[in-house]
Amino acid sequence: MKKISLFLLTTPLLYAVYLSNKSCEECHPDIYREYQHSYHSKTFFNDELHRKVAKKAPVYDCGRCHMPAAGNLRDMEKGKTWPNPIHQRQKDAVSCFYCHQIAFVKKAQRFNQIVLAKQAEGYKPTLYGALNNPDDCDKHSSVKSPIYEKFVCAGCHSHKRNGNDVLIFRAMKENQGSEGCIKCHMPEIPGAPEKMNKRARMTHHSHFFNGIHDDAMRRKSVDISIRPERRKIIVTLHNKMGHPLIIQAARMKYLDLRLYRDGKVVWRNFKKDPMEDRKAVFVTNFLEHGKPSLIPYFATKRGFVNNLDANETRTLEYAVPEMKKRDRIEAAMYVILAKPECSAAIDLKERELTTPLLMKKAETTLR
Repeated sequence: MKKISLFLLTTPLLYAVYLSNKSCEECHPDIYREYQHSYHSKTFFNDELHRKVAKKAPVYDCGRCHMPAAGNLRDMEKGKTWPNPIHQRQKDAVSCFYCHQIAFVKKAQRFNQIVLAKQAEGYKPTLYGALNNPDDCDKHSSVKSPIYEKFVCAGCHSHKRNGNDVLIFRAMKENQGSEGCIKCHMPEIPGAPEKMNKRARMTHHSHFFNGIHDDAMRRKSVDISIRPERRKIIVTLHNKMGHPLIIQAARMKYLDLRLYRDGKVVWRNFKKDPMEDRKAVFVTNFLEHGKPSLIPYFATKRGFVNNLDANETRTLEYAVPEMKKRDRIEAAMYVILAKPECSAAIDLKERELTTPLLMKKAETTLR
């Protein structure tokens, strides 16, 4: 009788417990592996840039999007406590369980509000997604929701303003939905979404969430064309993405344009610092009471801003020395994941964050 009583008392609590990312691996091993290699799995504990920027602020203001499943999120946002790796909800970063409970995304001034579906206590949770006729399992029920095709990305990737009402980033326009985001960053790829695959599905949405950290994604994000004239180089840049060229406040993208003669550089659009050619540097800088602010949390105003909007084309003209036959022109777009002044201020060690990464290169030789 004691064993039976214990079973009856504990069974309703099994489904009130948070389902960790690791628990999803049992039925979704491929999706779990993809997620583990994605930047949705990055958080305060395993991402140096995120952690060091967050530590400069008096509160953990990043948690709403980077650690949304945390049980003590409000206390962290008020500065009463800080992330602690003993909490699985915090270690899970952008949690599978959290994302698949989204019921509604409410538009708001500072940042959009994510509303989670309410779960009946004592029952296994219901998880939401985009599949038709999803399968249930012993851990959760499954339901198709239109949110996951139209609005789910807008919860975190739409826009963010700090406490001083300064726009930190805007990735999506006011009425832009998630369809374009999913098509590009979560394409259908081969493989079943679950191990049992009761409905014989042959593809699933990728959970790598590939973006700027992926070489192939960088290459297809921008087009570059070069038109040489006698004393002029005309470069046309086309942002092929459905969002601005610069989103994250820490990043910088820039054009490196060079004129070669007999294998030597005879002209370049900057000598040492890409900021020497401001029209070809794409970055968002901030000010705090008139002085440079490297941590967006403290910004009171935006400083120098240069960006390419979604699908925007821009032409840049450069006066150069008179060109000759067989001169070669090379134009390359690079991204630095943590712009130099930011990385210096927080003493970044990870080389991938501070080393320029090639996005796209184009070249032409005068005939």
